[in-house]
Amino acid sequence: MGKLRAAQYACSLLGHALQKHGASPELQKQIRQLEGHLSLGRKLLRLGNSADALESAKRAVHLSDVVLRFCITVSHLNRALYFACDNVLWAGKSGLAPRVDQEKWAQRSFRYYLFSLIMNLSRDAYEIRLLMEQESSACIRRLKGSGGGVTGGIETGGLGGPGTPEGGLPQLVLKLRLRVLLLARVLRGHPPLLLDVVRNACDLFIPLDKLGLWRCGPGIVGLCGLVSSILSILTLICPWLRLKP
Repeated sequence: MGKLRAAQYACSLLGHALQKHGASPELQKQIRQLEGHLSLGRKLLRLGNSADALESAKRAVHLSDVVLRFCITVSHLNRALYFACDNVLWAGKSGLAPRVDQEKWAQRSFRYYLFSLIMNLSRDAYEIRLLMEQESSACIRRLKGSGGGVTGGIETGGLGGPGTPEGGLPQLVLKLRLRVLLLARVLRGHPPLLLDVVRNACDLFIPLDKLGLWRCGPGIVGLCGLVSSILSILTLICPWLRLKP
């Protein structure tokens, strides 16, 4: 499945490149047809995915963390609806239900897909926040244990006190820099979370473009879809890179 998705978005990216460089209309048509066949094949292979997504949602309901429970459950439910719409689209394109309004069902499908990705990114942001708080607390304990007082100065106002105009901007820049460094440290130390953030962020461009909320163009959509597909294949090859639960 992941290989088909990667091939589909590779065709999308290739088609955009051929069009940009003035390739023959016949070659561009062949690439578009290949992309369409790959898309239809993926839809056929995803006929049972709605049931899998519902089962995943049922398992997520029992998570102890209320935020994770909400984000993961809602994400799986929207994925189930997305796959259901995808099944209707497959029936229409394969000729089993020729009267299906392709545009209407495609818009519904991408809306569910978009909301699922928003929930995934919300879950990622929540996990990042928890890990940053843990890392920050660990740094404070280490500094206190070694007799350092830098963190305390930063938290309480530092360079000139909260009411000193000349100290305000450097203080803010320093705090922002420390937060960015802390974020980088957390993501570097948790590869599954980093991969999940990058994959969801890449996927987000696809429904945004298809729904007309943010026109990215076929080149960006193809590139983002290809990167996301490669990362998905990577998590299949290396299961420890898959974010849990």
